[in-house]
Amino acid sequence: MPDTAVSSPHILGFDFGLRRIGVAVGQFTTMTATRLETVGHGKTLDWAVIDHLVREWQPALLLVGLPLAINGDETDMSRAARKFGARLHDRYSLDVSFADERLSSRAAQSRFAELRAQGNLKKKHARQLDAMAAQIILESWLQSTPGEFSRKGLRQERIK
Repeated sequence: MPDTAVSSPHILGFDFGLRRIGVAVGQFTTMTATRLETVGHGKTLDWAVIDHLVREWQPALLLVGLPLAINGDETDMSRAARKFGARLHDRYSLDVSFADERLSSRAAQSRFAELRAQGNLKKKHARQLDAMAAQIILESWLQSTPGEFSRKGLRQERIK
């Protein structure tokens, strides 16, 4: 990979939801992602978990999945995800990018079913679906951005 402007090899990805937010970590060096946590998001968001993950991984960038309509239009959920991204930016002073995540939940369900069939996960692990969706969003974003890194930073729609 070429010399980059990113100070950390990590990126945290989020699958935003009104009840839960999945979190995954990706690496610029290997262009891979791993699911981490599912954070509760009821009346209040469990910021302590996200605070811990940001401290632990020290990401160069935060990526929020954008749940657009099938035709690509904004939805109430995508506007809520953008607000969440703005809150992340305000809280951590990190750049926040957004990634189209229209089919990530379906892909996560398929991956979960495959892992269950192989005996690697059980039904009780269903809470990991949101983190798995974050992993898929992050993997897709990393795979679609090779060569998108430059000394000027990441070329993506983002909050600075």
